[in-house]
Amino acid sequence: MQTRNLGDVTVSAIGLGGMPLSIEGRPDRDRALATIHAALDAGVTLIDTADAYHLTATDVGHNEELIAEALRTWGGDSSDVLVATKGGHLRPGDGSWYVDGSPDHLRQALDASLQRLGVEAIGLYQFHRPDPNVPYAESVGVLNEFLDAGKIRLAGISNANPDQIREAQDVLGGRLTSVQNQYSPAFRSSQPELDLCAQLGLAFLPWSPLGGIGKASALGDTHGAFERVAAAHGVSPQQVALAWELAQAPVVIPIPGSSRPETIQDSVKAADLILGPEEIVELDAAVQR
Repeated sequence: MQTRNLGDVTVSAIGLGGMPLSIEGRPDRDRALATIHAALDAGVTLIDTADAYHLTATDVGHNEELIAEALRTWGGDSSDVLVATKGGHLRPGDGSWYVDGSPDHLRQALDASLQRLGVEAIGLYQFHRPDPNVPYAESVGVLNEFLDAGKIRLAGISNANPDQIREAQDVLGGRLTSVQNQYSPAFRSSQPELDLCAQLGLAFLPWSPLGGIGKASALGDTHGAFERVAAAHGVSPQQVALAWELAQAPVVIPIPGSSRPETIQDSVKAADLILGPEEIVELDAAVQR
């Protein structure tokens, strides 16, 4: 597995997004654990989760607990696996989402995540989504408190625009490590954020890098150029999409979600797929908006 830098930590160039394992349509626990184990067996050392990845109001933190169990029960050495989680985006259990970026809520959310993950310090903690009712600097500023207290190793933000990225970097005194935004062949509106991260040396973690739950399997049908390049290499269009994202900048670390061992096993192979310059130009042109 090729690697990339996330702050001062080296992680696999392809991570695992845990969300599909815990929300609507989630697999049973055995298959979910098998999926995480398959990712670890393939060399994945970055797993992304959030306290809001759950189904009902009674299983908040389901995904965090699932990942903690998978790491405990895996036969390998998990000491170099970085678990990234998020707080500030909530689900009441009826399928809807809302935000709470207040420092008090984030403090409570962090402590609960620490307990569910069973760790003294979270590898990467990310403010999940801006709260229009709370000044952004107040929400991000509490990450300074977490860093200083040793409760988190690295700090990140998610669903941020360029101005918010710059503000977070300033508020954190240069200690911002990563930005997690949606980015895929079907969704390129975060290109300015990716470009800014490359300029600032911040890791950019595309969420839904294959187009989202329920759409990833049809990526080749909706984006013919990716299907054509995939056929030329004898690989899946999904691998081509992830390799194309990796080629956008050295700071990009896609975190494809998966609910089956086979899909994450396919995704991680993208780290070793080398696309030619002409292929990248073709793919770029195919997704221009």
